[in-house]
Amino acid sequence: MISEKNAIRVQYFLYFGAMGVFLPYFNLYCLNIGFTGFQIGSLSAVRAAVLILFSIFWGTLADRKNLRRPIYILCSFVSTALWALFLFTTDFRFMLVLTIFYGAFYAPIISFLEAFAMDVLGKTKHRYGRTRAWGSIAFIAVVLISGKMIDRYTVGIVIALVLAISTAQAMTATGMPRILTQRQAQPHDAVRLFSGHTLVFLLCAFLMLVSHGAYYGFFSIHLAQLGHGGSFIGVCWAMASTAEVVVMINSPRLFARFSFKRILAVSFAVAVLRWCLLYVAQSAMVILASQLLHAITYGAFHMAGILYMDQLAPASEKTLGQALNNAVTYGLGLTVGFFVSGVLYDAGNTAPLFLFSAGVALAGGLLFAGFHWVASDGKSETAA
Repeated sequence: MISEKNAIRVQYFLYFGAMGVFLPYFNLYCLNIGFTGFQIGSLSAVRAAVLILFSIFWGTLADRKNLRRPIYILCSFVSTALWALFLFTTDFRFMLVLTIFYGAFYAPIISFLEAFAMDVLGKTKHRYGRTRAWGSIAFIAVVLISGKMIDRYTVGIVIALVLAISTAQAMTATGMPRILTQRQAQPHDAVRLFSGHTLVFLLCAFLMLVSHGAYYGFFSIHLAQLGHGGSFIGVCWAMASTAEVVVMINSPRLFARFSFKRILAVSFAVAVLRWCLLYVAQSAMVILASQLLHAITYGAFHMAGILYMDQLAPASEKTLGQALNNAVTYGLGLTVGFFVSGVLYDAGNTAPLFLFSAGVALAGGLLFAGFHWVASDGKSETAA
């Protein structure tokens, strides 16, 4: 019988294994079948936008009815079945409609998985990074293998590869732990969830993910425009995930030394540097080096954000808290980021996308640091 922690690790491994095909190569596939930059950005934006509504819907239903596990299994199977339909069309309008239905069931999977991880880890939540690292390891392996397969065959294989891994994820989802929570909701829990600190964090996290829209949506296209093939693109994505794994494995020491808020603030500053480098970089070595910053802009930021939201959310609203975090960031944030990137890309040059990203990350960092500086100053004055 597989342990609860290993069940979580398997799900992370397969979920991010599928992402190792989708994130770097799906938009290249769309470009290959003749979609414009605006269509690619719109397709990505719609997919992300669906996360907003349905992550919150499924999260609320799971917390109110204690149905997290059944919903997780249902959504895993239905979203996989819907993805299979991408094998039979290259029509933009049909793919757009299919993306909406697929996204409605795909939406809660990662936020539910994060909530499962928080429950299973319990008092060892500071070791979350070591569990989450299994997803990054899968991403590295899959993105490298996929890049070589695309160079050898065709980018069209990405649909079948995602389907194969998603099917495995759905099948193993039945092994998720049966966690029966006995959390009695309190009258003011909803108010506590939407405190000032939570709202500012969500707004800033939203801006951070807006800044990532160009990277997740157009980085592979940017590299292709610079003359690089699928293998180099795969190496770049793998380099970023390798850096991410290193920081995740060392997360207990990281969180023992620095607060969640300090890590989040530093992540914004590093994001500004990273996007500025991609704006100006032409050299393959500089591009590869910039990918190491993914350890901070995604790895450290993601871990600190998940743990900070878990800290902010009342006990009865843990699933909703993670769903809300996911909806505002990977839903609304990437929606805006993808859409703006699609519009800017139609100008014929990918570089301006990263200049826009740097400006948005700077705004998010200044807001986050400024709010907490004022809040801590106010506490000092009160104490005095």
